Amino acid sequence: MEKKIENLLFTAWAAALIATLGSLYFSEIKQYEPCILCWYQRIIMYPMAVILGIAAVKKDASIAIYSLVLSGIGILTSLYHYSLQKVDFLYDTAPACGRVPCTGEYINWLGFMTIPFLALTAFIIIFICSLLLLKIARENRK
Repeated sequence: MEKKIENLLFTAWAAALIATLGSLYFSEIKQYEPCILCWYQRIIMYPMAVILGIAAVKKDASIAIYSLVLSGIGILTSLYHYSLQKVDFLYDTAPACGRVPCTGEYINWLGFMTIPFLALTAFIIIFICSLLLLKIARENRK
């Protein structure tokens, strides 16, 4: 059971770290200016890379409730952002959101993988790991 907790914490932390480093790569090395929704996703993701890293080192599964809530908010934000890019109705009626439009696609790998899609994937991984950690904690209390 302990190894399962360690693996879930590590997986959640790795997803947050890769997403954080990926977003820094796109903005600092590739020079892609983030839109407002990208910033909101960063505001949610960056602290998770730190707190999940600390939790993984300490093997502290109690972080799961916090990462579950943060990743849930991140999922909603990323899903909305991705929908703005890919759903015609939303794309056509999207409000202006700063210097860089939220409908812009710096990358479009395989015709569907954009930056918000990558963030959505990381948030979903963290969310699932957090749910499993909470399930394990509940089973251990019985």
